[in-house]
Amino acid sequence: MDHSRPSRRRNSRTAKPLDRAALKDLAMAYVARYATTSGKLGQYLRRKLRERDWIGDDAPEVDGLVAEFVERGFVDDEGWAQARAANLSSRGYGRRRIGESLRAAGIGETIREGTAPGEGEAREAAVRLARRRRFGPFGEPLAGEDGAKRRDKQLAAMARAGHDFAHARRVIESPGEDDLANWIAEAESDEDTAR
Repeated sequence: MDHSRPSRRRNSRTAKPLDRAALKDLAMAYVARYATTSGKLGQYLRRKLRERDWIGDDAPEVDGLVAEFVERGFVDDEGWAQARAANLSSRGYGRRRIGESLRAAGIGETIREGTAPGEGEAREAAVRLARRRRFGPFGEPLAGEDGAKRRDKQLAAMARAGHDFAHARRVIESPGEDDLANWIAEAESDEDTAR
């Protein structure tokens, strides 16, 4: 009795080369399925062109197609960046990590700067991460030699999450939640005064 399974590989068909209409159809399907940025859409279309090749006398207008999709409102870099920054901040990530994520998605510097969290929001994100990971006042006391090693690991984890050292240290060395709540409120009142 043969217990071998049939192969699940696709037939080795080669995909048809792309023309202008097929490239536009691919772009439309991509933006319909994914919330994306102009940079990511351009990368996707260029990858498809490498995989499938191009038929036609003139060169493919990837940048023009992406610009058309932006103009028509199918791709909104600023909206995507705001949503992504808010999502990462709510998960406890810091300014640097948020900026790196937006840069990797092809978001321009002016939009990245416009969506960067303010001081109050950055402090809240640091506290949110510490609470979630049970760092500083949310975990076991950091006493003795073992506590010093845990403190260093906590500082390193907060730095990897994109928080600057001053925020990480302030949160981890804080005596309690009330102190951190006052620290956040102080930054928010400073921001309100600056407006």
